[in-house]
Formats: sequence, C-alpha cells, structure tokens
Amino acid sequence: MMKQLIAISLLILSGMQPAAADSREHEQLKRSIIKIYTTAAAPDYFNPWALLNPKQLSGSGAVIRNQQILTNAHVVANGSFIQVQRHGDAKKYRARVKFVSHDADLALLTVDDEHFFADTRPLALGKLPDLQEEVTVYGYPIGGKSLSITRGVLSRVEHQYYAHAESYLMAGQIDAAINPGNSGGPVISNGHIVGVAMQTNQSAENLGYFVPPSVITHVLEDAEDGIHQGFPELGAVTQSLESPSMKKAAGLSEAQDGAMIVKVFSDSPAARVFRPGDVLLEVDGFKVAADRTVEWRENQRTNYHYAVDRHHVGDHLPVRFSRNGEEKTARVTLAAAPPSRALVLGEQFDQQPRYYIYGGVVFVPLNMNLIKRWGNNWHSKAPIDYLYARNQWSEEGRRELVVALKVLPANVNLGYHDWKNWIIDSVNGHSVEDFDGFAQLMETNKADFIELRDRSGYRMVLDAAEAREQESLILQTYQIPQRHSRGLFSQLANKVE
Repeated sequence: MMKQLIAISLLILSGMQPAAADSREHEQLKRSIIKIYTTAAAPDYFNPWALLNPKQLSGSGAVIRNQQILTNAHVVANGSFIQVQRHGDAKKYRARVKFVSHDADLALLTVDDEHFFADTRPLALGKLPDLQEEVTVYGYPIGGKSLSITRGVLSRVEHQYYAHAESYLMAGQIDAAINPGNSGGPVISNGHIVGVAMQTNQSAENLGYFVPPSVITHVLEDAEDGIHQGFPELGAVTQSLESPSMKKAAGLSEAQDGAMIVKVFSDSPAARVFRPGDVLLEVDGFKVAADRTVEWRENQRTNYHYAVDRHHVGDHLPVRFSRNGEEKTARVTLAAAPPSRALVLGEQFDQQPRYYIYGGVVFVPLNMNLIKRWGNNWHSKAPIDYLYARNQWSEEGRRELVVALKVLPANVNLGYHDWKNWIIDSVNGHSVEDFDGFAQLMETNKADFIELRDRSGYRMVLDAAEAREQESLILQTYQIPQRHSRGLFSQLANKVE
C-alpha cells in the first residue's frame, strides 16, 4: 500500500512540474511588460510660441534586446517627462526616447539606471501567426494599475490606416479590445512578440489592430545606426486597372494584370524609370493584380506597397512594367520619402511650430497640426480652404502654403484686425513657394510697403517702416518672446550661402 501511495505521489509531482514551469515562465514574461507614464506638452498651433497645458498619459511596452523598451510612438509623442514601471514593482524610473518612427507608430525607450532591467528578460520577436490562431495582448489599460491580459484571434492582416501619423502600412487585426493605456503593449504568441498593440476600431466592438513583425523588424533595423530614414518611397501614384477598356487601351493582354501609373514625382526614384501611362506588373518578384494588391502569403493579399516597405533607403528594387504593350524590367534605387508629397504637411510631433510675425500679423505654414487644432471635429470646423488644400499635390514653385493666421491689433495693421486664416499667394508680386521662401521675401524687402495677395486678388498692404518701428511694442503688448520661431533665419542664411 505504501509503495502505491509513493508511486501516486511521484505521478502527481511529475504532472505538476510542467505546470509550475509554465507558471514561472509566465511570471517572468510579465516582468518584461512595462507601464509607461508620459507628461506630454504639445505646442499650441493657434499661438505657435506657446505650449498647450500638459497632459498626463499612460501606455504599455515590452523589454527587448539591448535594454530597450518597445512601445508606440503616440504613447511618448511630445513627451516632456517619461517614467516607466515594471510589473509588480512600485518604483518608477525615468526613461528617455532612444528612437522613434512616427510613420510606424513605434518608439524605443531606454532607462539609464541599469537596475531597472535587473529582473527582466528581453522578449524576442517571433513570426506572425496564421489566421485564426490565438494571440495574447498584454498591457495596462486605464481603469486600474495592474497588468491586463486579453486573448483574441488573428482575423486579418493587410495594409491599414495608421491613425497616429496618417500613414498606410501592414497591420494585424484581432478580436480583442485595445483600450487607452493598452497602446504599445506586446501581442504575444508562444512567448514571442508578434505585434505591438496600436489602435482600436471605434465603429466596431472588440476590434483592435497591431503593428506586425515585418514593420517592427524594419524599424529595429532602421534604428541600428540611430538615424531615422523611415520607409522608402517609390514615388509613383497608381490606380486600379479593373476596367477592361482601360486595360485594352494600355496594351495589356487578357493574361496580364497590373496597376496604372497616373503620376510620377519628378524628384523621386520612379522618375528615372516610369512614365504616366505605364502599367506596373511586378514589384520585387510579387505580381501586381488589377486591384493593386500582391499575394504576400498564400491566399492572403495586400497593397503592393508591401513589396516596397520591406526594403530600406538605398536598396535596389526590381520592377517589371508595360509601356505601350511592351514589357520592360528595371531596378529602382529607393530613396527616403520627403516629409510630404501633399501641399499640406502631415501632422508632426516632437517639433516646435514655425512662425513669423511682421507688422503684428502672425504667419505660419499650413499643416495638419494647425488644422487639427480645431479639435476632433476638424473635418467640419476647420476653414474650407484649408480642407480643400489637403487634396492637392505640392509642385515645383508651390511646395507649401503660407497662412496669415491672425492679426495682433496695432496701429500698423489698422483695417485688418478681423483678418484670419488667409492663404498668401504672393509678396510684392513674387510667388510664395514655401514658408522659408516667404520669410526671406519679407525679411529682405527694400520697398516702402509690403503687399500681400491671395489667389483671388485680395490684398493686404503694410507700411514697412511702421512695421519695424512698432515691432518691439507689439511683442511686449502680447507677451510674445520672439518675432519668429527659433532657427528660422539660421536656416535662411544657410540657403543663401
């Protein structure tokens, strides 16, 4: 009887050992999940020399190799003070941003106090699971201080809109809620990071998106030298070629598919290879379908930009295309994408606004930071001219719009005190190309008057001598520290040289 009891006890203990090991493994994993506290002080684009009231934000992250914490860029954007806290630890440590990719909504933090990493184990990056496989999301959503663990099923992987920087990259979709505070937390499968929780779909319940391993890997590789280059651009705008008539007109056979190139930017890598009217047939070995998608994994399709996004600046991208029915092959040397191809620059973070004050008139470049200053309903509240400009491409001679944001009432600007949100087209007859060029025209003016016009012919005239005389009084009256943003004229000096 005693021998039987001993045997049974040994069986029970042997059965408990794997469970105990799994429990220890899970506890060790949880020690690598980090809560992030951010004090964010964003610039006030209505008063570009000032900051908005600081906000207290929180997010999540995970310890990865080289004593780094992987999280979302929007968790630390405009952060003036950042702290991190380990699971089960009451102490908070000061952290700093080591690298950030706003396009991919990813950031790397580090902590100078090495004691922070003492009881943590770096989590490795894993392979993206197959569809319908279960994944686990770790994080610290608002409503509590303890670690939250939720499970979901991977339901879709394709290009999605990244809300933070209005970019368009691959993303995974899961049926698990990603609530405020969850952002930046790791998506785990088999003990490996297979994603970073990013955003939720507000029009659907329990539907979240995460940054997949392909995008994470690209950012980690980009961060190795500490210089942000981002995702390269091809520099061509395409449209679908699903119309049979358009397909025939392009000279394609029934067996051929591709995307029609409708615009090629003159300063882009594509300009050396493509022309409008060409049909893009293949990118980096991926055949392009009529709906502009490629099969990136068996029976799974996404936008053909996937083939471009896998590469880095300077890589040579093989392409195959059709021109007037003749197939051609080439290699495109990929270059860094400019800040914007649109006339209105996308939202920027961790930067001070540019501004220039002349005669009490506050001038700024038109960008999404300014437009979004109208709040969550900016789509309907921002000036219609601003919204219309968002749909226009920049071009040679007109790369950026300049706005007379408001007038600080003074004697020099009598008659214009109610003017605001006015887009400037020319200065004393000289067309405005961008904000720096505008400031240079204003600063180097030798005429008695400054005449500003818009595209409709309306004009504002300011006396140059009075503007100079009243400058210090205007700044003092409205408690503005400088008449222009820091570094504006050093940039102009460099351009003149």
